[in-house]
Amino acid sequence: MKNVLCSLFGHEYEVSKNVTYHVKEYRCKRCNSEMTIDGNGKFIPLTPKFKEINSVLNRIHNKRLERGRKILMVNH
Repeated sequence: MKNVLCSLFGHEYEVSKNVTYHVKEYRCKRCNSEMTIDGNGKFIPLTPKFKEINSVLNRIHNKRLERGRKILMVNH
């Protein structure tokens, strides 16, 4: 029944995870299908390959943010 609603009215995606400032993962409220943003800014299905890529991106992003915070703390 959930997929029928999405077929008729379209998916109702909400952000499920912020990977970086620009890359996010989305999940449909009705059918739980998952989507993400690729390198070109296109909305694509979240495959295991893209889950792994997003995980690595998130780790790199968080390390850079942490390094930036440490530099600010040293300078003040």
